[in-house]
Amino acid sequence: MRKKWFILTPIVVILILASASLFVVKEGEYKIVLRFGEAIRAVSEPGLKLKLPFIENTSTLPKYQMTYESSPTTILTKDQKPIVVDNYTVWRITNASQFLKTVQSVSGGVQRLDEAVYNSVRRKLSEVNYDNIISEKTERGNINDEITKDVIEALKRDDYGIEVIDVRIKRTDLPEENKQSVYNRMISDRQSIAARYLSEGDEESRKRTSKADRTSTELLAQARADAKQIISEGEGEAAKIYNLAYGKDPEFYSFYRTLQSYVTTLQNEPVIMLPIDSPYTKILLGQ
Repeated sequence: MRKKWFILTPIVVILILASASLFVVKEGEYKIVLRFGEAIRAVSEPGLKLKLPFIENTSTLPKYQMTYESSPTTILTKDQKPIVVDNYTVWRITNASQFLKTVQSVSGGVQRLDEAVYNSVRRKLSEVNYDNIISEKTERGNINDEITKDVIEALKRDDYGIEVIDVRIKRTDLPEENKQSVYNRMISDRQSIAARYLSEGDEESRKRTSKADRTSTELLAQARADAKQIISEGEGEAAKIYNLAYGKDPEFYSFYRTLQSYVTTLQNEPVIMLPIDSPYTKILLGQ
């Protein structure tokens, strides 16, 4: 029995020492080796690693990208409109030893991150009007990029061992107590703009109508003048033709005009009293 314990005791001691000396680094994590609570080194490569037994221990930090969502915060814009803003931040730990020395834990890193993001968001949004903030196609993308750049510079300056990948504003909304008054003011502004557009449209319509009426009057007057001139020239030309034609045989012309007068006079079968010796009567009687 003693011999058996004599053999087993070294084996147990070796196993205990081995278990106290070895640690495993998994994919997607940092292992920080601590000696009496002080960070000695950070191990990022996956695998089985060694440390001093009983003197050194390890702490684990995430190596992968993390997302932090801030709590909704009320901020004043440049035009003094209060808006409720919440955003998210994509970040990761790049220097595990420095991170552990400065902020000590993930929750501590989130706190520093939240302070940097809040300060940048408040400063940037206070420089922009509300209408530009809510416009997805114009200002929102630029604001997000500027905030991200600002937060990166702030954290690099403080050297927490943190890298910020992206900061994005999720929502910009009005506080509940301010929504109705702002909506009413927006409606009033839009109605005022619509009234101005209608007034400008009516004025432009009157100008165009007046110009069209004036052009129409001028064209009609010119057309009438041209028509009168053409008619006058036509009548003159007709008179020349008549004079030329009738001048060749005056007696026939007199006879033709008398017949035309009969057509006009004898319409509706009137009763006419004429002297018997009248030329008009003689023609009717065939004399």
